[in-house]
Amino acid sequence: MKQTKWMMFIAFVLLTMNCHVAQAKGEKQQSKQELKQNKKELKQSKSKGQKMVADASIFSAPLYGKTINVIGDSYVKNHRRPYEEAWHYLVAEKYKMNYRNYGRNGRCLVFDRRAENWGEPMLEYYKEMNDSADYVLVIGGHNDADYIGRGKGTILQFEVGLDSLCRGLIAKYPTAKLAFVTPWRVPRAGFNEVIATMVKVCGKYSIPVFNAAERSGIYVWDEAFRKIYFQGPNDTAHLNAKGHQLFFRKGETFLLGL
Repeated sequence: MKQTKWMMFIAFVLLTMNCHVAQAKGEKQQSKQELKQNKKELKQSKSKGQKMVADASIFSAPLYGKTINVIGDSYVKNHRRPYEEAWHYLVAEKYKMNYRNYGRNGRCLVFDRRAENWGEPMLEYYKEMNDSADYVLVIGGHNDADYIGRGKGTILQFEVGLDSLCRGLIAKYPTAKLAFVTPWRVPRAGFNEVIATMVKVCGKYSIPVFNAAERSGIYVWDEAFRKIYFQGPNDTAHLNAKGHQLFFRKGETFLLGL
C-alpha cells in the first residue's frame, strides 16, 4: 500500500514537471510569435512612415498640382511608343500635374518641314498651345541638327529662329517657368553646333537649359547601350521604357530646380 502511494506521488511529481516544461515551451513559442508579430508591425509601421514622408515631399514640391505644357519632336511624342512611358510624363504623374503633350514626330524647333509632311516648326506651333501653364518645357533640336547636317539649313538661320521662339514664349507665358532640353550627343554633323546655339540663345534670355549632350548619361554612340535603352539598335533619338526610367531622375531634378 505504501509502495503504491509512493509510486502515485512520483507520478504526480513527474506530471507536474511535464506540465511546467510544456507551459514553458508554450510561453517560449508564444514569445517567439509575439516577437515575430512585433517585428512585422514595426516593419509595416516603418513602411507607412516612409510612405508618409515620401507623400509629404511630393505634396510640398513646387511641381505638385501644377500645369505643364511639353512641346517638342519625337522626344516628346515618344515616336512609336505611348508618351505615357516618357520621362516627362512620369514626372508629371508622380507630382499629380496637369500634363499637356504637344509633341510631333519629325518637328523642328526652327525649320519648316511641312513639305516633307513633318509639320510646322515649334517657332510657329507654340502659338497653338494652351495659354495657361505653370511650366513650359521645350524639347527639340534633333531634327534641326539633321536638317543642317544635310545642307538644307544653316546654323545662322537656326540661331535667328530660336531667338524669335524664346522671345515669343516669354511673351506668351510671362509667369510660367520656361526651360529647354537639348538633343543627346549624337555623333553626326550639325548636332554640336545646334546644341551650343541652344545653350547660347537660351542663356541670352535667362532660360534654363538641360544640356542632354553633356549631362544625360545617355550614350547614343554606343551600340550595346542603344540595344538596351533605345527603341531599336540603330535608333539615335528615341528611348524605350527602360531608357526613360534611366533618365527619369535627372529630368525630375532639373524640373524641380526651375
